[in-house]
Amino acid sequence: MAALPVTGAALKVSSLRELSLNFEATEKFPVLFLGHGSPMNAIEENEFVDGFRNIGKTLEKPTAILVISAHWETRGTFVTAMENPPTIHDFGGFPQALFDVQYPAPGSPALAQETKRIITKTDVLLDNKWGLDHGAWSVVKHLYPDAAVPVVQMSIDYTQPASYHYELAKELASLRHKGVLIIGSGNMVHNLRMVAWDKLNESGFAWEWALEAKEKMKQYIMEGNHHALIDFKNQGKAFDLAIPTPEHYLPLIYSLALKDKQDDLFLFNDNSVGGSLAMTSLKIG
Repeated sequence: MAALPVTGAALKVSSLRELSLNFEATEKFPVLFLGHGSPMNAIEENEFVDGFRNIGKTLEKPTAILVISAHWETRGTFVTAMENPPTIHDFGGFPQALFDVQYPAPGSPALAQETKRIITKTDVLLDNKWGLDHGAWSVVKHLYPDAAVPVVQMSIDYTQPASYHYELAKELASLRHKGVLIIGSGNMVHNLRMVAWDKLNESGFAWEWALEAKEKMKQYIMEGNHHALIDFKNQGKAFDLAIPTPEHYLPLIYSLALKDKQDDLFLFNDNSVGGSLAMTSLKIG
């Protein structure tokens, strides 16, 4: 019995050693914000899918991927910690071919533990029920189609303001130096109630307010004016229409919070869909 505490300590040391081996220092990885749009982008061939694939060609293979998706809102902050996260089909009314898609990427309990360790702003909880929602797998599958890179999701605490999420995201910065690709997945402009369904096939169609909001957001991004983007509720009517609810916008805040002064910015997929969706995506670094 006396040996039990020693054995427990040995196991903890072993676990910590395994964690450090999995996340050794690397060159600084870029950060992405991906406008994921319709789940159909998972199986269609279009300009946005081409954009995801092309940006994927510029990336090294990471040790793991951490995704902040618009489609996992929780009270508190959670990270998926299972070995094999399921592919979640969190939508309805689409063709069976979309429901048949599986993205069997492994999880990374080690990355989940590391994320929990480095965040001090809140107590990050480990989750073994969620998996990969379409905000994650519908875009990551175009970056790494072989599903060989471990993927972990981190939830968005819907009770907290944008400023909270910006500061929380900054605590993830060390992961960029440990081989982790961090991806925010949402849409800068996202108002499904005002989609022009009859113009979905009209490339680039955008309502005037949607275009105004998108261009202003891009201006703030390129100027590094993160304060204005965090203060999105006080940016006028166009922003109010572009962001009726914040869940698709907040992943952009996570990505921008991780930008260093030395990082380059590259915009891609900068087009609109159905009048009220912006697919604008961003590579940082």
